Amino acid sequence: MTGPVHAPTTPGRPLRVAIIGGGPGGLYAAALLKRLDPNREITLWERNAPDVTFGFGVVLSDETLGGIEHADPVVHEALRQDFVRWDDIDIVHRGVRHRSGGHGFAALGRHRLLEILHARCRSLGVELRFSTEAPHIDRLAREYDLVVAADGVHSTTRESLAHVFRPHVATHHCRYIWLAADFAFDAFRFEIAETEHGVMQLHGYPFAADASTVIIEMHEEVWRAAGYDELSPQESMERCAKVFAEALRGRPLRSNSSAWTTFRTVVNDRWSHGNVVLLGDAAHTAHFSIGSGTKLAVEDALALAACLTEQPDVPRALAAYEEERRPVVASTQRAARASLEWFENLRLYLRQPPRQFAFNLLTRSRRVTHDNLRLRDARFTESVEREFGCPPGTPPMFTPFRLRGLTLRNRVVVSPMDMYSATDGVPGDFHLVHLGARALGGAGLVMTEMVCVSPEGRITPGCAGLYSGRQAEAWRRVTDFVHRQAPGTAIGVQLGHSGRKGSTKLMWEGMDEPLPTGNWPLVAASPLPYKPGGQTPRELSRAQLTDLREQFAAAAWRAARAGFDLLELHCAHGYLLSGFLSPLTNRRTDAYGGSLDRRLRFPLEVFDAVRAVWPAERPMTVRISATDWAEGGTTAEDAVAIARAFAAHGADAIDVSTGQVVAAERPEFGRSYQTPFADRIRHEVRIPVIAVGAISSWDDVNSLILAGRADLCALARPHLYDPHWTLHAAAEQGYEGPGAVWPAPYRAGSRRPRTGRTDAPRPRLSLSG
Repeated sequence: MTGPVHAPTTPGRPLRVAIIGGGPGGLYAAALLKRLDPNREITLWERNAPDVTFGFGVVLSDETLGGIEHADPVVHEALRQDFVRWDDIDIVHRGVRHRSGGHGFAALGRHRLLEILHARCRSLGVELRFSTEAPHIDRLAREYDLVVAADGVHSTTRESLAHVFRPHVATHHCRYIWLAADFAFDAFRFEIAETEHGVMQLHGYPFAADASTVIIEMHEEVWRAAGYDELSPQESMERCAKVFAEALRGRPLRSNSSAWTTFRTVVNDRWSHGNVVLLGDAAHTAHFSIGSGTKLAVEDALALAACLTEQPDVPRALAAYEEERRPVVASTQRAARASLEWFENLRLYLRQPPRQFAFNLLTRSRRVTHDNLRLRDARFTESVEREFGCPPGTPPMFTPFRLRGLTLRNRVVVSPMDMYSATDGVPGDFHLVHLGARALGGAGLVMTEMVCVSPEGRITPGCAGLYSGRQAEAWRRVTDFVHRQAPGTAIGVQLGHSGRKGSTKLMWEGMDEPLPTGNWPLVAASPLPYKPGGQTPRELSRAQLTDLREQFAAAAWRAARAGFDLLELHCAHGYLLSGFLSPLTNRRTDAYGGSLDRRLRFPLEVFDAVRAVWPAERPMTVRISATDWAEGGTTAEDAVAIARAFAAHGADAIDVSTGQVVAAERPEFGRSYQTPFADRIRHEVRIPVIAVGAISSWDDVNSLILAGRADLCALARPHLYDPHWTLHAAAEQGYEGPGAVWPAPYRAGSRRPRTGRTDAPRPRLSLSG
């Protein structure tokens, strides 16, 4: 199909429906659409025979089952009779099993699920054409009012209309194979095997009284090193059974046309075109480690059927379907990506204490959190907290943390946030109130905005500096207030230089837009403007590099005199030092450009110069952009190397941010979306890390800290919304202790104020006349 699809002229809701693909999503969509309107003519094509299916068990959530029960009680009752239910998850690592309960799973065999849906479709009058290829999409679109493409991850419909749907398919780094065992696990089981070739993992769960799904997964490198690429399917099964003999109780594994494969994440820019709509794996995929693709497909079918009932015609129904499902699917895919990458990087966590490892695995997707897990299984969660070192009744976020000679009373950091409110680089009353309020609010560490080392190093005319004695005196006023009025709170300074991103308007007047007048010349690693039409910086000469090192050192000396407890060197977000690190912004051909080692040279020279004047007992951290979110830029592997280099030069922690290096970036936003980069650096480099990026709740902070993915969590916007965010987090968790001390004048407000009564006496009698 190369031109636009034109639906038949039949007005209103569709009467003739074609469905491509006889998996659960396509079958359930057929049943629902026929049940909602028996006058519809619905035909489903499936290339395989009715008894052919791949895989074994299917897991459905209570939420999905509730939707099925409401939409079609007949299907729900048939499923209910065959479901295997359980609550526990077992994690087995290095011979130790930890069990967590309260999770609630329901599963049944995929073959049985298809039988139920076949029977329901036939009873409703759906025409099922098995062992038959569907007609070409052009013909179906002409002859039917609606075409539902539920033809799976390898969808021919999607590929035929690729220019419209614009699919993005990412292939990942682990190999896996779906197998089965002829006994039922009594829990969802994750088992880790450390072999001579590398780490392998088993995912297992029951789907019948006498059968379990068993998925064996390992990194591609391990798969090849172990020789699985040269084994027959039978030999693969036998070897997997030996590796996981204890978990399998010495029993063999069986196959169902099983083959080793790699997971592919499918995302489409559009899900519909004319009267053709994608459903299930044809539209999107989510890694099996967070649940079943069947679950998403069934939920798609429910939403599509509802929208076709609620909307007056097909175009509006398909638009409503996509609007409803896209954010749900995107959230699921983010969680699935986090889970997938956790298993890809499993080797990083092998040294964790056993209970922390189990907690880390359980919370890997960020959908299960510390608070959520505490509700499901308080005993397990408390045992993890004890092993971590939490005193009784102390949430993980309120445990202390030591960096060099500085002990922070909790793990919360007020992230650096540019305020653009200084005059000639001098911080004033605004900075005193802004930073003082957040220090009084209970955070363990309060960071200044990026403080510039020269007038030319400012981002805007409103940026603060430390290039004069007057500025240092003004900062001393702020640090004195924090130390006097908020004892126990540390205050840190972030030093930086704007580089090619300087001489711009205040943020609220036009972010990254050049000043209309009064511009100052810019310098950078290479003469590349940040945005088209922006000012082109001069490439720094050797002599200018020396001057800049001295400016950073002088500013650090003033920062020490001003009383700051910690200093952070800003090497992120496309500013001057970051511009040396990224291959997208450093095109130099001298000793400061080219390979990563050479791109690191100047930032490390600046670090060394600052460390030399910064007091030895006070910690230094470095903020980096762990990825540029742009092709050809800094990668996660580069970020590890950058962190390792700064650690070797004496950095006490790495503050791991991402992006803002090039204007054409494409970040993958989402809750806690930057934390995997910090997690990887922490475990590969063995250095403390500060995690940042859409961390918004105290539950997220507790989860990240207890799982060992971060040592400190920096929050920005939540502290703009609520300067007392940390104290309120303590109050909401019922915590009173040294990790969150209310200032004496505020103690009367340490409990949530009462509100008006919102409940009412509940009915006690029901009378009938």
